[in-house]
Amino acid sequence: MSSRIPPLLEPYLTLPPEASLILLTSVLGASSNWLVLRFLHSTLLPLDSSPDISGEDDTKVLLGLDLDKLAARKKFQFVDGLSGLFLPRLKVHERGGHKVLSNATLDGVSADLLNGIQELKASQNPGHEGRGKILLLADQLDLLLAAGGNQIGAVGMGEMLMGLREHVHSSVITLSADYPLVSVDQTPLEINHATLLLSMAHEADLIMSLRLLDTGMARDVSGVIRITKGDGSINEQKDIQKGMEEKELLYFVGGDGGVRVFERGQ
Repeated sequence: MSSRIPPLLEPYLTLPPEASLILLTSVLGASSNWLVLRFLHSTLLPLDSSPDISGEDDTKVLLGLDLDKLAARKKFQFVDGLSGLFLPRLKVHERGGHKVLSNATLDGVSADLLNGIQELKASQNPGHEGRGKILLLADQLDLLLAAGGNQIGAVGMGEMLMGLREHVHSSVITLSADYPLVSVDQTPLEINHATLLLSMAHEADLIMSLRLLDTGMARDVSGVIRITKGDGSINEQKDIQKGMEEKELLYFVGGDGGVRVFERGQ
């Protein structure tokens, strides 16, 4: 596996078992972006046969992977959940492998995501046994709870995700876990956010939580990543438990985007 994947995280970033759910949580100052990118890299790397490229001619590159080529081959599809929903004055053009959500209702979001999933499925060659496994990676869908007002709640969001999960091999979902959002439960947003987060945590087979150091900022440490088995793997005894060790690690995100993950004391 590429050195872009920190060795200590390699066992956790492979394609999850069928029907499994991986939950990534983050807080302000400890973003999950770098972890999401490495999940994508680990999943897409076996599908990309091109050598590392530098990104000339506006080619979209992810840690050395040619996203435009993967999208053209129907191996990858990006659904933009910001431009069309929250920037209505801008005219956003869709292109191959890039869709833009235009309806902020849960029915609209679900329909657009399901259409993307069906397009990927339709492009798969049924003659290849074991191929065509689709990974759904939903990054910060909890934004809809804050932007959707009273029209979007935790129950509806959970039902939408459950419906989408029935059409894919496995899912990775990222949510915010900042203390003010999950501890007070006074406003509708706080109640909905805490409900969604706890629901996903109970359903998850594996949880990877990012937070800042308890002792404050450090020059050579960006934060802590804690890896725990979720209730889903315990209740259903899925294969995801095998070889998955619960642990707590430190990580450092460099200015060039490189990431180093290490144990305490190293």
